[in-house]
Amino acid sequence: MELTYLRTFCEVAASGSLTRAAENLGYAQSSVTAQIAKLEEMYGAKLLERSGRGMVPTFAGRTLLQYAGQMLALREEAKEMISDGQAGELTIGSIETLAAYFLPQRLHHYRKQYPDIRMRVLPGSESDIIAAVRNKSADFGLIFDMPYASDELQVLALQPEELFIIVDPGHPLAGRDSVELSMLAAEPLVLTEDTCTYRNLLLQKMRGLGMTPRVELEFGNLEGIKQAVKHEWGVAFLPGYTILEELRRGELKAIPVSEDGGKGFFIQLIYRKDRWLSSSFKRFIEMMQVGR
Repeated sequence: MELTYLRTFCEVAASGSLTRAAENLGYAQSSVTAQIAKLEEMYGAKLLERSGRGMVPTFAGRTLLQYAGQMLALREEAKEMISDGQAGELTIGSIETLAAYFLPQRLHHYRKQYPDIRMRVLPGSESDIIAAVRNKSADFGLIFDMPYASDELQVLALQPEELFIIVDPGHPLAGRDSVELSMLAAEPLVLTEDTCTYRNLLLQKMRGLGMTPRVELEFGNLEGIKQAVKHEWGVAFLPGYTILEELRRGELKAIPVSEDGGKGFFIQLIYRKDRWLSSSFKRFIEMMQVGR
């Protein structure tokens, strides 16, 4: 019963809402509230509190969240070993761009083969994803960065992806075959949040050239960035896989960076080296590697 309560607690913490957690778990909201109350009684501490972002874990709640993730992961691992992975739960930590543009088609095909496996995709920053895989609160992680290395994590480079300067079709740079970073000195930049690896790459290279980047707008999602560029509010720096539809429709232009500033990044799958891999998990790894 305690594991059921812990799963509910993790769902509330992830969704930030008692109502959304109840919907995701198929419970009445009163049941979720009662389970959280019972858990707080068992541990003798307040675990959740309201904030401007909804329900968030307290200090005690954040501590319990780490252990809860490990306990639930062990339960799922035991279930996988008994059923050889034909049922259970698969949790993937992923940066937003990959969750939106890389995962959907692959997960669609995977679910056809394993309909009894519940899929959970947890969006987050690269550091959050790596931490989640390490502490077993996520089975796999998807990151987009220069080649990553770790003693305890298996890292598979799935495919290289180039980054481009993104402009609206009427922009003065739109007709160029490539762009030098020095040409961006006076350009307003529309960028992702400051935890984004390729954003930091661009700013680091510009500052290395003695430039002071003009970061005009920051968005936590790709759609906001693309809309800003379409409205001529600035230029962006994005992976090519995120703008394929806009390029096809002629709504945006993607220009390579001449100094190879857009190359060297890979979509990478990470998981613990000591992770027991059921047949279904091995199949998941195989499907992630399709198209390399």
